[in-house]
Amino acid sequence: MDEVIKIVNDIKAGNIKPIYFLMGEEPYYIDKLSDYIEQNVLSEDEKGFNQTVMYGRDVSVDDIVSTAKRYPMMAERQVVIVKEAQDLTKTIDKLEAYVENPMLSTVLVFCYKYKTLDKRKKVTKLLAKSGVVYESKKLYENQVGDWIKRVLSGKKYTIEPKASAMLVEFLGTDLSKINNELEKLQIILPKGSTISPKDIEENIGFSKDFNVFELRKAIGERNQLRAYTIAENFANNPKENPMVVTTSLVFGFFVQLLKYHGLKDKNPKNVASVLGVNPFFLKEYDLALKNYPMRKVSQIIAALREIDVKSKGVGANAMSNADLLKEMLYHIFN
Repeated sequence: MDEVIKIVNDIKAGNIKPIYFLMGEEPYYIDKLSDYIEQNVLSEDEKGFNQTVMYGRDVSVDDIVSTAKRYPMMAERQVVIVKEAQDLTKTIDKLEAYVENPMLSTVLVFCYKYKTLDKRKKVTKLLAKSGVVYESKKLYENQVGDWIKRVLSGKKYTIEPKASAMLVEFLGTDLSKINNELEKLQIILPKGSTISPKDIEENIGFSKDFNVFELRKAIGERNQLRAYTIAENFANNPKENPMVVTTSLVFGFFVQLLKYHGLKDKNPKNVASVLGVNPFFLKEYDLALKNYPMRKVSQIIAALREIDVKSKGVGANAMSNADLLKEMLYHIFN
């Protein structure tokens, strides 16, 4: 995020580069930077003649270079944005000649999503020398909570740790999806609000009581009644709670417990870092650690591997989700 802020601030200050090559596995910041350039480099009056949006699947590198070499009309510069530029992967090296001597009156932007250029290639080195090469890296799951907090802080909102965990639990690390849901909440809730699990449930549709997060908590507490109640809800709503996802997240929880058992340094800060969890939730892991000795954790992990295979239809003899959930909980609690 800091690199993105620097690029935006440079543009605001008039330090505009002739080429921006935006690449990487996480499309969110690629879109944000591209949108910012599209909306702010030219005035509304200048955009009609001087702003061009192209798509990698529809054009060649020669088409892009030809457009980039045009002079602006009644403006200081023109903007050329190439979206879905990853479709040009096989011919991207043809950019070398242009990149060596780019038009200074053109701002050429490439949105090269889900891929990266080889940093050893000549074209990549030339791009970095003549312009900006930005790599948008996928965040790890344990980094997304902090990202949510930073985004909301900039908009004058805060969020409860459990509400943040629910978003990550159900939307994963897709920043665009998470941001879309956060924007919905910002329309509904006044600035200065703290987003709660109830807000998530009422406005986004995730149940604050019946979700994998709560199932994992009930398992950690060895609260069998609560765990079986949640499992029954899951069985009645299989589309919202796919068995494959449930098994994966419960499996991940016990893998974290196994790591916790093996830690010599059980300082809370170190534990949170190694497990990749918000320190707020460590008390739940501490309780689970007491409830599940290392040998039992290993047995559960082995059982969950078998259930995962069955949930994918291998050797399960068409077992229902309800039966698979009961089998999973049986192995955990017995």
